[in-house]
Amino acid sequence: MMGRDWWIRNGRVVDPANGLDAVTDVVVRDGVIAHVGAVEQPPDAQVFDASGMVVSPGWIDVHVHLREPGFEAKETIATGTAAAAAGGFTTICCMPNTDPALDSVEVLYDLQRRIERDASVRVFPIAAITAGRAGDAAVDFAALAGAGAIGFSDDGDTTANSAIMRDALQCSRDLRRPIMVHCEDKALASGAMHEGAVSERLGISGIPAAAEEIIIARDVMLADLTGGWLHVCHVSTGRGAELIREAKARGVRVTTEVMPHHLVMSDEWVAGDRSLLNVDGPAGAPASTGDPNTKVNPPLRTAADTKALLVALRDGVFDVFGTDHAPHAEAEKQRVGYQRAAFGMSGLEFALPLTLALVRADHLSLLELVRRWTVESARLLRQSSGALSPRAPADVFVFDPEERWTVAAETLRTKSANTPLLGMTLQGRAKLTLVDGEERYRG
Repeated sequence: MMGRDWWIRNGRVVDPANGLDAVTDVVVRDGVIAHVGAVEQPPDAQVFDASGMVVSPGWIDVHVHLREPGFEAKETIATGTAAAAAGGFTTICCMPNTDPALDSVEVLYDLQRRIERDASVRVFPIAAITAGRAGDAAVDFAALAGAGAIGFSDDGDTTANSAIMRDALQCSRDLRRPIMVHCEDKALASGAMHEGAVSERLGISGIPAAAEEIIIARDVMLADLTGGWLHVCHVSTGRGAELIREAKARGVRVTTEVMPHHLVMSDEWVAGDRSLLNVDGPAGAPASTGDPNTKVNPPLRTAADTKALLVALRDGVFDVFGTDHAPHAEAEKQRVGYQRAAFGMSGLEFALPLTLALVRADHLSLLELVRRWTVESARLLRQSSGALSPRAPADVFVFDPEERWTVAAETLRTKSANTPLLGMTLQGRAKLTLVDGEERYRG
């Protein structure tokens, strides 16, 4: 269905793909970008006054858990994509740790039917690396790519078998799909939070940074051996970022992502601190120790790690941001205690304020921030989106960088409000999200 016509006027248009950062207008006609620049009001166009707001291409999240099929109590395609639109995302990629896992052509076709029926934004599936994500047998990579898989991952688990990982990386060369790895040595990662001074103080079992870094090192070596395309998911340690920096300098084909929560939260959040690190902003009220909403995998690391990740981000080691949106029902988080609580936090509706805070703190320009959420993500996915170019699909995100809002479970679009940001006041909010010119969110 063709989108409606829009005249989005007088906003600060930030379009890194076209090198644009100026106050001007955007005209949408028949679901595509018709014009960027000052114009008289087009006839019959819906008018949106974006004065004081930022107008950007729709944001793209390469790492989302929609939970459907199989775990609809946590999230559905309908609720997850509604949360995406509320966060300014017009395209997301869904991870394969569903039930059944996204490991066969039949399951992918079923997922595509669900997406066509229920999704309010574009959704690209990421297929599993191994059957059932069990790590024992490789999937049919070519068949899954032909069925629409945008990449391959056993996310939630590491593909422990190095021979299977080698084969996957070799296949990635011909298929031009990334192998998107969750790096975690399970034998070392039996804890519930980062292993360090805070876990010792709290008496909570820890996960050492080495558990992540060992697998990053292995997979970088396999990518070097095969010439394959390795994409390292949710890097959380400074040393992990350095391993990737060194690999890129050697010419290894590796891309990587960093999550907002690993840049602005540390393991002190598990101890009840609610100070956003590396940014200028008010802290939330102290919380109780061991809030299960702070339990995420990879875990919140040290303040020193957050600073090292920020340096790597500024230096271009990280290609894109992602949210690792990981919804869980309350019964899996709040009713079982920290040790037994599920790993993960919701993230789609908080990406804007958390990363925009990095701009206000002068760590990134607004153009650089938008670039990593748009055109760089599109390039990683081999899509022509992420730009406000003439005749491009009218995927548009308008946000108010100044609006303050308080995080409350009842106002979120996600089905599972498992976030330690509840009750905190954030700055920066979505005002309009268009997909193909169709309004998907109005704030």
